Amino acid sequence: RANADTPKDAITASNFGAEGIGLCRTEHMFFGADRVFHMRKMILSDSLEAREAALEELLPYQRQDFYEIFMSMKGLNVTIRLLDPPLHEFLPQEEEKILELSKAMKVSVEKIKERIDYLHEFNPMMGHRGCRLDVSYPEIGRMQTRAIIEAAIKAQKDLGKKITAEIMIPLTLDVREFKFVKAIIEEEANKVIAENKADLDYEVGTMVEIPRAALLSSEIAPEAKFYSFGTNDLTQMTYGFSRDDAGKFLPDYYATKIFEQDPFAHVDEKGVGRLIKIAVEEGRATNKDLHLGVCGEHGGDPFSIDFFHRVGLDYVSCSPFRVPIARLAAAQAAIKNKK
Repeated sequence: RANADTPKDAITASNFGAEGIGLCRTEHMFFGADRVFHMRKMILSDSLEAREAALEELLPYQRQDFYEIFMSMKGLNVTIRLLDPPLHEFLPQEEEKILELSKAMKVSVEKIKERIDYLHEFNPMMGHRGCRLDVSYPEIGRMQTRAIIEAAIKAQKDLGKKITAEIMIPLTLDVREFKFVKAIIEEEANKVIAENKADLDYEVGTMVEIPRAALLSSEIAPEAKFYSFGTNDLTQMTYGFSRDDAGKFLPDYYATKIFEQDPFAHVDEKGVGRLIKIAVEEGRATNKDLHLGVCGEHGGDPFSIDFFHRVGLDYVSCSPFRVPIARLAAAQAAIKNKK
């Protein structure tokens, strides 16, 4: 499979031979000039009604993007991840942009700055993001679910073939958290299906990118239809350092032979790999039908693909341009491990 954030990415992935989309990151759809304004309105709203009104304006954009991705993949699996980054990423930081937003929204500069300060985090990677957003703001999850299901219903009708919409919850760390967000998704999805008198299948799964989720796989698996290992964050969380900052000191680790290779390029079998193995074994022990994949950068690395094959993952997902390499590496791993 391939990672694709836009309909254009999906077409590229399909042309390179991807057998589906393993990760569609919905947040990238919000950064368009015509959309980010509505996103900012939602973030700056101080009531549920105002947030829902802003989300209602975003709904058509999300629905159309998802529809085009479903159509591009012609019925192949598409896994759509709910909003992941912290909300402050959508707000302007430059004085000029803040002033522009203030005028457009008829909101004082002071109020916008207060909201920016409130949302500021000292460690955003481990902050208010992923499914934590849906716990705090269930209306975001409801809007995204509605957009996905409405798009899938229309695409299924226009393609004339069955579609299964795969909705992925990011950054899960506890089964109660997963069940809380899953309930939001299921309630809205079933409501949309009933409204449209449609026959549509959908599945709810999670990304496994926090060590705690991997270690508690036996509890989460019975509630999930699938896992996708987000190895970028799982590596960061396991090692305790940021991928964005590690480049400053990792060369010293290579020079002193502490590390022999970049753990963000080749999966660390002893540490991160062990967590994946635990999650796979305990997950399948409690849910034999659990579908397993990986969607981090390691999904396009031949060394890592061989490991994923050995631990029993069903698929890898990588950037569209790495699909040919990933397909070749997956075939080589299958032949090698048959011997």
